[in-house]
Amino acid sequence: MTKTKTKIAKEGFWERNRKSEGYLLKKKASQIFVSIVRFILLFGLCFLILQPLLNKISVSFMTESDLFNPIVVSIPVHFTLDNYKLSAEIMNYGKSFVNSLVISITVSILQIAVCTFVGYGFARFKFPLKKLWFAFVMLVIVVPPQVISNSLFLHFRFFDIFGLIRLITGSSLNLRGSVLPYYLMSIGCMGLKNGLYIYMIRQFFRNIPNDMEEAAYVDGCGMVKTFLTIMLPEGKPIITSCFLFAFVWQWTDGFYSKMFLGNISLVSMSIARIVDSLGAYMQRLLGVTVTISVAYSNCILSTGTLMVIGPVVILYLFAQRQFVESISSTGIKM
Repeated sequence: MTKTKTKIAKEGFWERNRKSEGYLLKKKASQIFVSIVRFILLFGLCFLILQPLLNKISVSFMTESDLFNPIVVSIPVHFTLDNYKLSAEIMNYGKSFVNSLVISITVSILQIAVCTFVGYGFARFKFPLKKLWFAFVMLVIVVPPQVISNSLFLHFRFFDIFGLIRLITGSSLNLRGSVLPYYLMSIGCMGLKNGLYIYMIRQFFRNIPNDMEEAAYVDGCGMVKTFLTIMLPEGKPIITSCFLFAFVWQWTDGFYSKMFLGNISLVSMSIARIVDSLGAYMQRLLGVTVTISVAYSNCILSTGTLMVIGPVVILYLFAQRQFVESISSTGIKM
């Protein structure tokens, strides 16, 4: 067998192709053709995804004269950082960044902590009406938050617990303008995209063999200790992935932010009104009413967008390995 392999290895490609009656050449050509088609498709897909981002990066370093220069396409002639300085001042970027970071991290930690317990329970334990409760979880995924926006607004504007707060104080509480609605919804698994996190965590734990838990039970571990010492470390990839999802959606959320937080400065709220704030800023700076061109407004909007998504991209670069691992390990097991 070894001599045969050595003999075949010494033969040239065309000699082996002649002996196979052209099959080897056809196979090699088909492999090269498939590789070229795959490269073209992947390159085109990556270009479609990255091209808008690359355009924003290019525009963010252009002066207003470059925006109207027909010769300038992607590389600015007059390189400048003034757009970033102006965007940061209009958005009050320092304060908005800190507020968004604190709220996004705390809310994401609460969401993932609670969803991990719930997802693990759905994956490993049997309890009455389990399928019905999981159907409600799927309903949370399907139903958009806009459908229940009025109910949420009224609930937290006139917050009460079974009438006890009104009975004691004489009036209900107004929780709008604070971060408490975020925290309460996260603890109750009704936060932003919580149904999706429960589903992903459930699918991940269902794919872990039961032998690990059974061995822990034999060694004398209880359910809580088994979960904390055995299953939780195994679920690190999916927990990291869900935390990234939660952080990104919370970082860019504008729906719940407008409803609950009021005038609290966040990057997601600042970028939404940066074009309107630009006109007011220039009028306040110059003392006269000025007309901002559409091109320059879009330039400042692109710059502000990059400042918003920049921290998210950096976070993903540090956690991409576990993110990809968790997605590949989750599976769909019904």
